[in-house]
Amino acid sequence: MIWTAPAYHCVDEPFNGAERVMLDGLPGWCRPPGATASCLRDQGGRRPGRVAEMVRLNCPAGGRRTAGATPTVSLMNVLSCTRLTKRFGSTVAVSELDLGVPAGQVYGFLGPNGAGKTTTIRMMLGLITPTAGHIELLGRRLPDPRAVSRTGSMIEEPAFYPWLTGRQNLQVIAREGGGCPGTELSRVLNATGLSDVAGRKVRAYSQGMRQRLGLAAAMLGRPPLLIIDEPTNGLDPAGIREVRGLLGDLAASGTAVFMSSHLLTEVEQVCDRVAVIVRGRVVEEGPPSRLGAIRRRVRVQVGAADTEVAARLLARWPVRELDGQFVVEHDSGRDVNAVLVTGGVIAESVTTELPRLEDRFLEIVEESTHAVAAGG
Repeated sequence: MIWTAPAYHCVDEPFNGAERVMLDGLPGWCRPPGATASCLRDQGGRRPGRVAEMVRLNCPAGGRRTAGATPTVSLMNVLSCTRLTKRFGSTVAVSELDLGVPAGQVYGFLGPNGAGKTTTIRMMLGLITPTAGHIELLGRRLPDPRAVSRTGSMIEEPAFYPWLTGRQNLQVIAREGGGCPGTELSRVLNATGLSDVAGRKVRAYSQGMRQRLGLAAAMLGRPPLLIIDEPTNGLDPAGIREVRGLLGDLAASGTAVFMSSHLLTEVEQVCDRVAVIVRGRVVEEGPPSRLGAIRRRVRVQVGAADTEVAARLLARWPVRELDGQFVVEHDSGRDVNAVLVTGGVIAESVTTELPRLEDRFLEIVEESTHAVAAGG
C-alpha cells in the first residue's frame, strides 16, 4: 500500500534510502521529494518484509483510512522525555530528565543502584505519574493506555504462572492483549531460544530461561518499542551473546529498544547510544565510544631497577601504578617515551590505549556524584 502526501511518498515497508516517520496510526516510511520510485525496492529488486509498527497516521475512528485522505508526516522519536521529574516526599528520584529514542536504535540506560533508572522506566510505562515534565510514547503524550499497550516491556524479573508451561503463559499474555496466532508464539519462542522447552512448566525454568520468556512476552505482536530492564540478567555467556544478537536484529528491523543494564561490556557492544543517570539526573549522553571525556592513556612497563626513577620522571603528568605498570594520563606515547629516554630509562613497553567503557562510566559517576553533592 502506498499513500501520497505533499512532498512525500509514504509506504508500509522499509526501502533503500527511506526515512522513518511517525505517520499517525499505520506503519510507514517515506522517501523525500525528488527521490525515484526505484528506491522502493532494495538492490536485489525485492520488497523487504514488513517491519514492526513505528508510525502513526491521523486516522478516523476505527483506525481505517478513508479514500483520498492525506496523511500528515513528521519525523520524531518513538520515545521522548522532557524535563521529567519524580519526587517522593522530599526525595527527588528523577530530576528534569531529557532524552529521545529514535526508531531502529538500541538505547542504553546506565547508572548505579538507586540512580533512578527503574523509577524512570515505570514512568515511561505509565505505572507511576511524573511530578513534573512529560513523556511521549509512539507519538502520544502520556497518560495514554493505547500507546502503552503497543509497547513491549519487561521490568525487573518477569513473573509467570509457575504451574503453566512457557507456551501457555504466552497464550495467556497474548489473550489479554487481544490474541495472536500460534505462529506468533512460535516466532518469539524460536527467537529467544525457548522452542525446545516451551512445553515445560515454568516452575522448572532456570532464572535465565524465565528471563528469555520475559523477552518473548515483550516481543509478542511485534511492538515498535521495547522497554526492558536488565535483559541479560541470569543468562550464561552463550545466552548473553544470543540476546545481544536478538536486540541487534530488532533494531535492524526498525524496532527501538530502550534497555537498562549494569553489564557495561554488553552495553558497549549492542547500544547505539547511552545515557548515564546519577542521583536522578542524566549527566552524560551519546554513543558508547564517546561517553565522557575520551582521554588516551599510556601504559608503561619498566624494569624493577628503574621503577623509582621512572615514577619521578613521569610525575609531570597524572600517573598511577597499576599491576606493576605505570598508567599515564597523556595522549602521546612518544612524549612519554622521550621523557623516559632523556632521564636514562629504557622502557620495556609503551602502549597507548583508550579507556574502556567501564573506566569512563566509573569516572563519570564519581565526578557527577561529587558535583551533585556539592550543588546540594
